[in-house]
Amino acid sequence: MKTLAEIFEHTLKDVYFAENAIVKALPKVAKAAGDKNLKKAAEDHLAETKGQIETLKQVFAEIGVKPSGEKCDAIEGLLKEADGVIEETEGTARDAGLLAACQAVEHYEIARYGSLREWAKTLGHDQSHKLLGEILDQEKATNSKLTNLAVLEINRA
Repeated sequence: MKTLAEIFEHTLKDVYFAENAIVKALPKVAKAAGDKNLKKAAEDHLAETKGQIETLKQVFAEIGVKPSGEKCDAIEGLLKEADGVIEETEGTARDAGLLAACQAVEHYEIARYGSLREWAKTLGHDQSHKLLGEILDQEKATNSKLTNLAVLEINRA
């Protein structure tokens, strides 16, 4: 990759892969969660993530590229870590670990969408800039909700 357009397309495919992987992982997180608020947060984020995939398809359309994912080692590692939490913990420790794992995913997404949004602006993809900004705002809001749940979890422990 030698141009901003190339890294933009590559990173867009990376997050498309990531969002699809997250859709597969969230039901497992919801099932493993003991806390009803964490379970609901995972279920709600599943619906939101499916919407984000549809939004990403609009971004692909604006740049004239067929929607496709490119393997993302980072998200695979983060999701593997969440699987480890499910397998190795129980009770309050599991919920705390799942919250931390979910926030790690959110932080990854916030970093990626922040870059993509600004690159879209620089490349003159005005609609993509707007759409990616909407997804970025959703990811930030989810992270904030998870932080609030983490505080509740700590106080409950």
